[in-house]
Amino acid sequence: MSAPTIDQSSVAQERRLVTALPGPRSVELMARKQAAVAAGVGTTMPVFAARAGGGIVVDVDGNHLIDLGSGIAVTTVGSSAPRVVAAVQQQVAEFTHTCFMVTPYESYVAVAEALNRLTPGDHEKRTALFNSGAEAVENAVKIARTATGRPAVAVFDHAYHGRTNLTMAMTAKVMPYKHGFGPFASEVYRAPLSYPFRDGLDGPTAAARALDLLEKQVGADNLAALVIEPIQGEGGFIVPAPGFLPALAAWCRAHGVVFVADEVQTGFARTGDLFACEREGVVPDLVVSAKGIAGGLPLSAVTGRAELMDAAHAGGLGGTYGGNPLACAAALAAIETIEADGLVQRARDVEDLLLTRLRALQAVDPRIGDVRGRGAMVAVELVRPGGTEPDPALARAVAAAAHAEGVIVLTCGTHGNVLRFLPPLAISDALLHEAFDVVERAFAASDTTAG
Repeated sequence: MSAPTIDQSSVAQERRLVTALPGPRSVELMARKQAAVAAGVGTTMPVFAARAGGGIVVDVDGNHLIDLGSGIAVTTVGSSAPRVVAAVQQQVAEFTHTCFMVTPYESYVAVAEALNRLTPGDHEKRTALFNSGAEAVENAVKIARTATGRPAVAVFDHAYHGRTNLTMAMTAKVMPYKHGFGPFASEVYRAPLSYPFRDGLDGPTAAARALDLLEKQVGADNLAALVIEPIQGEGGFIVPAPGFLPALAAWCRAHGVVFVADEVQTGFARTGDLFACEREGVVPDLVVSAKGIAGGLPLSAVTGRAELMDAAHAGGLGGTYGGNPLACAAALAAIETIEADGLVQRARDVEDLLLTRLRALQAVDPRIGDVRGRGAMVAVELVRPGGTEPDPALARAVAAAAHAEGVIVLTCGTHGNVLRFLPPLAISDALLHEAFDVVERAFAASDTTAG
């Protein structure tokens, strides 16, 4: 299946470099950024965006960059997707905000109904809307603790759940997310993840290892929730071995622990399923969604079993901007786009293309230790040749070389040695092939083994 037909009239779908990167206007804006914006707010590339659409980001100097990042998995339906633009334009003319907790509006309810319909499981559900993924994760923990009367939360090695105090405690990686920001919230416990490239365990065995640790060091009766990304994002696009997630979910059901799927990065067709946990038939008690939910506007949600979601007292959930009407309009349009344009299948087609290109490269480059991922969420883990020692320098070098040629590529992983590819599903096959031609040249030009 080819890329869906979209209105790309304002953004030519071609890679085009008219200046060296960064161009003079971006250099000027970066100087202003450094003078005005807190130093802790970093950027991956030193170029400033002016327009975007389909698979292209256009910078302020007129350079057209191929987008393999989607704003970190946010613009899954494409930046400024036509249905999203139209819906937001209509909504902004009607009203921009009233606060749902003061005078509610229909679009919030409609988004909740859609999520109740789309998330895994046919049980009765409820949804609450928030702004960011971290905020939704934190509210999922609040809901689980209220419903169970238990304090403890289990998370996993390499996890990323956000930057609030509680979600920093739940996140594994110290730099740049946690260093210097403690002390962190208590009653958060970490278990080993299934990591096939590094542990060699099958899913049930890896699950037994994790659950044995939790039973001995925390105790099931003390656990309110087990929170897991079905495919880890920032941790390195780690796909657990088959059977790992179902075993965790079954254990949670047996012990009254709330199973929370953090689908912030994996949700909304990104992995070739509407939600990643569907691939193995896992039905979470609570699903956390954000990023791709609203076509680029800030929105997140917790959706789950009605008896859990209704456990919190009236007024216990919410926030001034949660479920903002503009974001709700965008979400309904993004969901319509996913369904009408067949983007779940498109993600599977993108997976085939990406894995084919990357496995061919792996066959001739021993520095690519692992190729993994699903849908339009694929990564390569880079290692020193002849072993599994992480090679973050190579990841940085390849990314920098790709950036210089006008391809937006992101790194990730606990060791910083993973290149991740998150193209919008509106991108064409031609642009994907061109982008991976650039990636191949970047590998060829990046020899970090010399000397």
